[in-house]
Amino acid sequence: MLQKDLRILSVQGVKRLPYYLKFLKELQEEGTLFVPAAAIAESLGIYEVQVRKDLAAVSSKPGKPRVGFSVSGLITDIEHFLGYDCANMAALVGVGHLGNALMSYSGFADYGLDIAAAFDASPELVGQRIHGREVYAMDRLAEICQQKKIPIGIITTPAEYAQQVCDQLVAAGIRAIWNFAHVHLHVPEGVLVQNEDMAVSFALLSNRLAQAMRGEDVEDDPS
Repeated sequence: MLQKDLRILSVQGVKRLPYYLKFLKELQEEGTLFVPAAAIAESLGIYEVQVRKDLAAVSSKPGKPRVGFSVSGLITDIEHFLGYDCANMAALVGVGHLGNALMSYSGFADYGLDIAAAFDASPELVGQRIHGREVYAMDRLAEICQQKKIPIGIITTPAEYAQQVCDQLVAAGIRAIWNFAHVHLHVPEGVLVQNEDMAVSFALLSNRLAQAMRGEDVEDDPS
């Protein structure tokens, strides 16, 4: 178990953890048992002191002098911190191009995420099996979510339908929403929302490109 007095990690720190995890798992596959913080920092292009701060926030196991951190120990601690060691089922609403792509991505299993059910308003899609999952009608959303005890909802609908879908998910007992619709959702207190906005991501990329073209120093991602 991790100590309860570990520092709270910043949002940027949490964003770095999956990169650490990917690198550590590659080392584990190669048979590497220990890794120094400097090697992690070099692999990701960030400062060693930042790596040490991040790891201290998620792991109670200090690195050994001249040896480094236990690779398996860090993997366990990071997965626990991120909740990857707890299987999370999700209900996806909107089986269009984006929803279909998310359903086809097998890598979610590595993060403890299982898209357990899919829903759509199109009669042409309802009843079909897509990537091994049956597509249900929207009027069965509450029934299926409660039956399977699904805590996460993924919204991949057009923006104009997103709030209505969000309300249905909340009424079905969903506790967290991963929103891919380009719209701000209103949710009651206690319901978590993570927005994935491609416009924001492109704005960040475009800004970094403009800085680079002006000859300015640009920090690598993750940062």
